[in-house]
Amino acid sequence: MSQLLTNATEFTVSEIAQAVKRTVEDEFGHVRVRGEISGFRGQHSSGHCYFTLKDDAAAMDAVVWKGSYARLSFKPQEGLEVIATGRLTTFPRSSKYQIVIDNIEPAGAGALMALLEERRKKLLAEGLFAKERKRALPYLPRVIGVITSPTGAVIRDILHRLDDRFPSHVLVWPVRVQGETCAPEVVNAIEGFNAMQPGGRIPRPDLLIVARGGGSIEDLWGFNEEAVVRAVAASGIPVISAVGHETDTTLVDYASDMRAPTPTAAAEAAVPVRAELIAYVEDQGGRQRQAARRALSSLKDRLRAASAGLPRATDLVATQRQSLDYFSSHLSTALRHSVQLRSQTLTKVSAKLEPRLMQQRHKELSERLKTLGNQGYRGLRTKVERARLTFDPCSKKLPQAVGTSLERKQSALHRIAPRLNRGPLLAELRQARSELAPVIDRYLRSGPVITAGRTQKLEQLGKLMETLGYRNVLARGYAIVQDGAGALVSSAGQLKPGDAIHVMLAEGEVDATVNGAPARRKSAKPIPDSDVQDSLF
Repeated sequence: MSQLLTNATEFTVSEIAQAVKRTVEDEFGHVRVRGEISGFRGQHSSGHCYFTLKDDAAAMDAVVWKGSYARLSFKPQEGLEVIATGRLTTFPRSSKYQIVIDNIEPAGAGALMALLEERRKKLLAEGLFAKERKRALPYLPRVIGVITSPTGAVIRDILHRLDDRFPSHVLVWPVRVQGETCAPEVVNAIEGFNAMQPGGRIPRPDLLIVARGGGSIEDLWGFNEEAVVRAVAASGIPVISAVGHETDTTLVDYASDMRAPTPTAAAEAAVPVRAELIAYVEDQGGRQRQAARRALSSLKDRLRAASAGLPRATDLVATQRQSLDYFSSHLSTALRHSVQLRSQTLTKVSAKLEPRLMQQRHKELSERLKTLGNQGYRGLRTKVERARLTFDPCSKKLPQAVGTSLERKQSALHRIAPRLNRGPLLAELRQARSELAPVIDRYLRSGPVITAGRTQKLEQLGKLMETLGYRNVLARGYAIVQDGAGALVSSAGQLKPGDAIHVMLAEGEVDATVNGAPARRKSAKPIPDSDVQDSLF
C-alpha cells in the first residue's frame, strides 16, 4: 500500500505534553476546588503530600509541596470535605493533570464540627481533659498574665474588671486571635510565660488568662488547634480560658484549669473582691477578738472559783511555823541536858584512866614480858643442849679432817709461793681483783638492803601472827579447855562431873576437875542507860 500523503504537522510526545501543560496552567492558573480527600497517608519522606480530591462523579490528583504544607493553617485529613485553593497542572510522565494546593479550608461548618469532634475524642483518649490534671487557682495571684490581642475590647474589659475588684500587676502578651498565625503565637505566649524564672527581672505570672471575643467557628478555630491544646495542658501555671461568648466552646476550654464564659468572668474568677476581702478579714478579726475576750473571761471566772476554794497562804504554813517555834524553844534546854549527860559519862570513864591503873597495867605487862623472856631463855638453852648432843659425835672427827685439809693447803701454798713474784701471775691476780671489785661492791651495798627488807617482812609476819593468833583472843578473857586426852572441848555436853580438864589462859595454864552439872548460859548484861544517846528534843 502506498504511503498516505498529508501536510499535517508532526509533534513529539514531549511537545504535546508541554503544550497541554501550558494550556492547562494558563487557563486554570488559580482555582478553588471542592471535594473529599481520599488516599491521604500523611507526608512523604520528601516532605510532600499526595492524595486525591473526589466527588460522586470524578477524581483529581492533588499535591501539596513541603513548603506549602508547613504554612497550612488547616491540615488535610482522610475523608474530610475541603475547599482547596491552587493551580492546575499536568504530569507529563503519566499524562495526568493535578492540582497543586496552596491552601485548604474546611468545606462548611459541618465539616469543621466533624473535625472538631474527632480531635476532641483523640485528645480525650490521651487524658488531656481529665479532671485529675486540673489545678486549683491561686486565691490571690500577685501577677496575672493575659494572652490576647492588645487592640481589642477584651483586654480593656479584663483590666477594668480587675481594677474594680482587686488591682493586680498584669502582664499582656500580644497575639493574633484569629487567622493562620493565631495558634503558633498563642503557643509561644504560653511557653514564654512558663519559661520565666521566679524572682527574675520580669515577674513570673501566678495565673494565665487566654481570652478573645466571640465569633464564628472559623474565627475561633485557632483555639481548637492541637498544638494550642497541648500547650495549655502542659503549662506549669494555672490557665483560665475565656474564648468567645458563653455559648462558644473550644478545645482549649476542656484542657484549661477553669473555663470562663466571658473575659469579664475570667477576671472575676482570677481575683476576689478587695472590699469583700477586707470586710471578711475585719469580721474574722472581730470574731477572734470576741472569742479571746470570752475565753479570757471564762478563765478569770474559773480562776476566781478555784481561788475561793483554796486556803490562805498563811494557813498553809501555820502548822509548820508553830512546830518550828515549839522545837526552837526546847532546843536550848535539850542541848544543856545533853551536855550534862555527856559530862556525867565522861566523869565515870575518867575514873578508870588514873595513873595508878596505868602503872598497874605496865607492871603486869612487864612481868609477862619477863616471864616470856625466861621461857625463851630456857627454850634456847634446851635447843643448844640438843644441838650439842648431836654435834659431839661429829666433833671427834673434825680435828683430823681439818689437819689433813690444812696440810694440803700448806703444801699447795709452798708450791705456788715461788710463782707469786712472777709478773704474769701477779697481773692475773690484779685483773681478777679488778673484775671482782664491782661484784663485791654490789654485794656489800645490797646486803643491808636485803637484810632490812627481810627484817621488815619478818616484823610484818610477826604482827600478822599476833593479830590472827589465839593469844589475842585469850587476852580478852577467853580460855581454851582440853579434856584428859588433850582434845579440845567445845560444848558442855562433852564433859561430866569428875572429869579432869586442862585450861589454857592468856597468862599461864591451870588443871581443874568438873564439879556438878553444866551451868545454864546467863543472859547478856544489859547496856547501862548512860551509854544510850538521849533524844535531842
